[in-house]
Amino acid sequence: MNHNHVQNLTRSALVAAIYVVLTLGIAPISYGPVQFRVAEILNLLAFFNPIYIVAVSVGCFISNLFSPFGLYDVFFGTLHTALALILIWKSKNLVLASFWPAILSFIIAFELNLVLNTPFLETWIYVGVSEIIITTLIAVPVFTILRQSGFLQRFIVAPKFNKEPKPAHRSI
Repeated sequence: MNHNHVQNLTRSALVAAIYVVLTLGIAPISYGPVQFRVAEILNLLAFFNPIYIVAVSVGCFISNLFSPFGLYDVFFGTLHTALALILIWKSKNLVLASFWPAILSFIIAFELNLVLNTPFLETWIYVGVSEIIITTLIAVPVFTILRQSGFLQRFIVAPKFNKEPKPAHRSI
């Protein structure tokens, strides 16, 4: 196993663990129709490196094993996160990428409608607004500062897999 592979595996494991700790640490607000899942700030890591698609998805999967909604949340919650992360990675602009979790939160609204019989549209709006607050209003400025300071490149994005946005391709 080469050094870069070990570094990427370590980074991925740490990100998955951080997602779980952030979700379970404030579990009362991490699940349900009105939720504020702080761990979603990690979603934007996928914009910079695709290894974090798996890392954050695994963290979400593990967190959802502890959800009061059981296997429904394991399936729908992880599906929502994985799809959002793939679309974030494919996006060319960080701000636009940050809206994917909110747009796709209809998946969570469907799940909660199925499990709790919550009103679909209202739940989509609640979860979507929560995603916008966390991913767009909080995560975008945080990742912009980390990127400008060089911290993102040195400690978070693995050098070998660095997909630093090219001016013509991706931007903040």
